[in-house]
Amino acid sequence: MTVPDLTIGRAIAIVAAGGGAGFINSIVGTGTLISFPTLVGVGFDKITANVANNIGLFPGSASASWGFRHELRGYWRTVGLLASASGVGGLFGALLLFRLSPNTFKVVVPFLILTGVALVLVQPLLVSRLRLRRSDSDHAEARRVTPVLWLAVCATGVYGGYFGAAQGVILIGIMGIMLDEPLLRLNAVKNVLVTVVALVAGVVFLTKMSVPWTAVAFLASGSITGGLLGALVGRRIAPRVLRGLVATVGLIAAFRLLVL
Repeated sequence: MTVPDLTIGRAIAIVAAGGGAGFINSIVGTGTLISFPTLVGVGFDKITANVANNIGLFPGSASASWGFRHELRGYWRTVGLLASASGVGGLFGALLLFRLSPNTFKVVVPFLILTGVALVLVQPLLVSRLRLRRSDSDHAEARRVTPVLWLAVCATGVYGGYFGAAQGVILIGIMGIMLDEPLLRLNAVKNVLVTVVALVAGVVFLTKMSVPWTAVAFLASGSITGGLLGALVGRRIAPRVLRGLVATVGLIAAFRLLVL
């Protein structure tokens, strides 16, 4: 494990990265692409940076979930079912981090993100066509957690527990196709699911290796503020703007991972 000396400049960089990551995670879900490279840039090895990033951003995800709590009223049963999928997936993903080569997901991750972006972009068209074909009873089914949706969220949790960059993009894309709900509500659910994955994965990491708590504290302090601010902004963004933001950031995330 490589743990660099945290000078004032490095500490400021980590706090700022945490704030930016918390803000972006709250609205879109690709904040890891800010915080993870920052941790590596100040001297942490990639595994340690990934662990510190996961634990440090957890408070930000939790604060974002709290900020979007009004969008989840009357929807907690669905959230609970999906959270169970995220928890199971996050557990397996975190365990994979210590069993697989760090390069294992490098080829797959960009294409997962691009798939999520595609799902986000085509979601309005697919939902409108499904509405034309559904009867009233069929329409009620679109609000339920099907086995396919549960498994898809679980698989995303595996990815999130392993690394997690743009996990939110993939979740919004999947839920946008399989749940007939406004994008703002899906974004709120996404924040809860990402929080669950971070919590479960963080517990696994704590049992597997030493954690650089000073860096985690700096990252967490920024992510909490960023998460709350992102929730305030995200609740006021029009669905079309939010969808465009999700797609844009997702494409940038995929490009960055392809060239790293």
